[in-house]
Amino acid sequence: MSDDANLIERFLEMLVAETGASQHTLSAYRTDLEQASGITGGLLSSADREMIRKLPSHWRRLKNSTVARKSSSLRRFFGFLVEEGFRENDPSDALPRPGLVRSLPKTLSHAEIALLFQLVAEGLGREPVKPSVVRLSAILELLYGSGLRASELVGLQRSSITGDKPYLIIKGKGEKERLVPISQQARIAVRRWGEFVDSKEKWLFPSRTGHISRIRLFQIIREHAVRAGISPVKISPHVLRHAFATHLLEGGADLRALQTLLGHSDISTTQIYTHIDSARLVELVNNRHPLSQLDLTR
Repeated sequence: MSDDANLIERFLEMLVAETGASQHTLSAYRTDLEQASGITGGLLSSADREMIRKLPSHWRRLKNSTVARKSSSLRRFFGFLVEEGFRENDPSDALPRPGLVRSLPKTLSHAEIALLFQLVAEGLGREPVKPSVVRLSAILELLYGSGLRASELVGLQRSSITGDKPYLIIKGKGEKERLVPISQQARIAVRRWGEFVDSKEKWLFPSRTGHISRIRLFQIIREHAVRAGISPVKISPHVLRHAFATHLLEGGADLRALQTLLGHSDISTTQIYTHIDSARLVELVNNRHPLSQLDLTR
């Protein structure tokens, strides 16, 4: 299998595991990427800006919406390659942006998050407690409480969390290490889960062949959402990460601090959350500004 074919498959696997992409979505991505790979002679994954700049010449007869989709597919693919360490730079800024409006990431409300944790708390309160519930508690605390990526969570080693250290040192995308704060509640949840894991195990969330896969993590989260009465379409490990970021920003977090917590190399990636928060800001102006309290019709 060529490098392009192999990396496209890994990219599509990531989409399923982290976002629950539908077969229709996967098919569209596959078509866009395989066509671009064919145009570049099978060198898409290693293409430089000059090569990428030539792609739009093959899209001249296409509608703007189709060009926008193809550009978006390639941008996400190159972002994946950089973040996973398969290449050092992202050449996708050479692609056209035909009236693109960047879509906002899905997130969950505070009430929906509360439902997820309430159901876990009920399970932890039963005797005997099920190991699967203890594991789920640790997973939710780390995904929503620390904003870990799915790949970072499943790849956590038992040694990642030791004693009462208020942080994790994890290796994120691109093999970059970063400090991730971990709450007291998360440490308790992880410590409790550790009692169910064989001390000889390397991974914090082991499986029969190593650690649990991103696809299995996705299934665990969705199954729990259904039990909590939340539409499974609305949730994935990545949505919990978005909720972590959105709710921190709503609580007054600084954008630079949020960038560090999420492990974004470029703050422009983090700035998408300012758009999510815009509705709250409009409400703030409408309800709290002095002029909103005045009756100017008199």
